[in-house]
Amino acid sequence: MAPTHRAELHRAIDGALREHPKRLPTAYLYDAVGSLLFEAICELPQYRIKRAEKGLLGAHAAELVSRLGGVGRIVELGSGSGDKLDLLLDALPREAPLDVVVVDISATALELSRQSMRRHPHVRLHTVEAQYGAGLAHATAERPGEGRTLVLFLGSNIGNFDPAGAAALLADIRAPLRAGDALLLGADLIKPEAELVLAYDDPVGVTAAFNKNLLQRINVELDADFDPRAFDHLALWNAEAGRMEMHLVSRVAQTAHVRALDLTVTLGANERIFTESSYKFAPEGIAELGRRAGFGVGAQWIDGEALFASTLFVVE
Repeated sequence: MAPTHRAELHRAIDGALREHPKRLPTAYLYDAVGSLLFEAICELPQYRIKRAEKGLLGAHAAELVSRLGGVGRIVELGSGSGDKLDLLLDALPREAPLDVVVVDISATALELSRQSMRRHPHVRLHTVEAQYGAGLAHATAERPGEGRTLVLFLGSNIGNFDPAGAAALLADIRAPLRAGDALLLGADLIKPEAELVLAYDDPVGVTAAFNKNLLQRINVELDADFDPRAFDHLALWNAEAGRMEMHLVSRVAQTAHVRALDLTVTLGANERIFTESSYKFAPEGIAELGRRAGFGVGAQWIDGEALFASTLFVVE
């Protein structure tokens, strides 16, 4: 881990564990192990987001490319394994070199993206290990070559932000873009509660392992002694907020020490640590979120089971 990221981790964990109720930063779920566990989650039958989005991209990539025309650069925020970007690249002409910038906080995810891009020799790939804001600033600092810029924010990563944070991020994405540029935003749609809970608490226990891995990461990187076995994974649908929530629940009263922060964490039996929220959307709510950030709505595609929406926002 780079020194800057290590310092960010220290500050984020220190502040979050001192709050009441306690929480842990969602972004740090995605270390090397966490990134691989998340890729496994995406293949589970209960978690249909990735398959639905890939289906939409496969069906509508050619239409998207036709609507935009002349894409000269693609910037993907939160690239993951790069397989969805791979689908889009198949629909783009290969005559001219294409600049692709992938931004992810996980070095493992960036390596998976590099592997995916090897089958596209016309792509000039740039990887940025950073959180979205810093990565976006880096990616848009210079604008080499001709053509439109297409920003990809897929996988319903927008759902990890509260409404104010989502609005601010979309405004940040919009700010450096020019007329003709675009944003493709993927967002998970509201579904029945039982279906949502099953997607975040699978019977195999992969999501539970993903959630508990955050404690193990703190143990390794911050010299802590959390016992992941002393916690349960809890997934809840918060209907009022319109979001799924993940928590770690302390089975017993316990104390953990985070030596790198000189921090002692005391937990009561059944006390929760909040680890992730995932907001769900109505199609018109997604469109309105983009409009408020200054985009026009170019198109919106929804899969046949109304699981997922891909919305193309344009700068007019």
